[in-house]
Amino acid sequence: MLVVGVMRLAQTCRMRDVLIALVIAALFGAAAMWAGPWFQTLGKANLVIFFVGVVAIGIFSGVPIGFSFALATFGYLGLSTYTPLEVVVGRMDEGMSHLVLLAVPLFVFLGLLIEMTGMARAMIQFLASLVGHVRGGLSFVLIGAMYLVSGISGSKVADMAAIAPVLFPEMKKRGASEGDLVALLATTGAQSETIPPSIVLITIGSVTGLSISALFTAGMLPGAVLALVLCVVVWWRYRKEDLSGTQRFSKRQIGRLFIVSLPALALPFVIRAAVVEGIATATEVSTIGIAYSMLIGLLIYRRFEWRRLPRMLVDAATLSGAILFIIGCATAMAWALTQSGFSQDLAQWMGAMPGGAYGFLAVSIVVFVMLGSVLEGIPAIVLFGPLLFPIARLAGVHEVHYAIVVILSMGVGLFSPPFGVGYYSACAISKVSPDAGIRPIVGYMGALIVGLIVVAAIPWISTGFL
Repeated sequence: MLVVGVMRLAQTCRMRDVLIALVIAALFGAAAMWAGPWFQTLGKANLVIFFVGVVAIGIFSGVPIGFSFALATFGYLGLSTYTPLEVVVGRMDEGMSHLVLLAVPLFVFLGLLIEMTGMARAMIQFLASLVGHVRGGLSFVLIGAMYLVSGISGSKVADMAAIAPVLFPEMKKRGASEGDLVALLATTGAQSETIPPSIVLITIGSVTGLSISALFTAGMLPGAVLALVLCVVVWWRYRKEDLSGTQRFSKRQIGRLFIVSLPALALPFVIRAAVVEGIATATEVSTIGIAYSMLIGLLIYRRFEWRRLPRMLVDAATLSGAILFIIGCATAMAWALTQSGFSQDLAQWMGAMPGGAYGFLAVSIVVFVMLGSVLEGIPAIVLFGPLLFPIARLAGVHEVHYAIVVILSMGVGLFSPPFGVGYYSACAISKVSPDAGIRPIVGYMGALIVGLIVVAAIPWISTGFL
């Protein structure tokens, strides 16, 4: 890996820039070592210096989140404690070694297969035949398509990239503004964070010990609630849409499209049912999904681009490696925070808040919306999940319900401008300026927050079918 990294560095960077970077890093390292005795006198102020200051500087300087976490953790333990740094490597390995995380690269590859074989397009065309002729119909199709497709890929970017090119040209012909399109695309990404088999659900199960089957069962209805509130906003905004020239599909055409899309429509339900009913684990069912998608692409849709396969494998490995590295670094950082006594202080502070379970949920929503906009979803889950879930249990909040509320809150933050990375990903896919979507997204985000409050206030939505 080191050799590959050096070769990549030699290909992409000038030697002069590399030498300057090494000199700067050496100077910072020497200064930090010189200031080591001073750091040891600061006590818990080091938590702010390293886990807030260093991480914030790293993120806003463009350093990948995983490396920012690792730098802060090594700096804190090496300069302000006497902990052997070998422990950090062990904790990173522990975080990445959960068997359930083997499902991550498999589901990422499955998401790429669904787009390549035309399964996503088949689902979208069937949904469009059902409601495409009504006012706001294609927006309803976008919401429904994200509900069906989302979660299979490890990346919301892949989900949006599979759906937007199919729907956006026709939506623009009907007069939809670019800003409204990108706003709806971003909010559907947030809406579908809990739809199984989501990588986020698998991650939160691995770091908290919650049942993956229970999380898969709990995630469906909250996603539907958020989809419903988005549909209300779409209905209001498009109630005066001009439908002249819009073709309504006949029952025969709808039936034909249903038959064509049936193999694709069946896949998400087969995956979820297999895990929920205990037929297969999340890792096992991902391999079943890959085999199923390849057979459907080869035998039914007759669309399988063999030349794209090596590139897809590289993309899946790259994204999976990034996800697992982030999980490992965040696990080590969470362990360092626990050893510092921060988790006990956090438990006392949040346990003393008024309002009981609902007060705790309200604070958690605000905190995780902010964390989601800065840290993205998976790093925040791995970092704060082990700290906050025991507190939720003490506050009387069902752990599965709390997991769903946390994931939805981070989704809202991840896709909210001006900091949410997911929003800018939606803009890049749509080829729309971020400024165009700022005003339209306010109404959609307001609807998502209303839906999130409903889910948080009614635990049955998450736990009723457990």
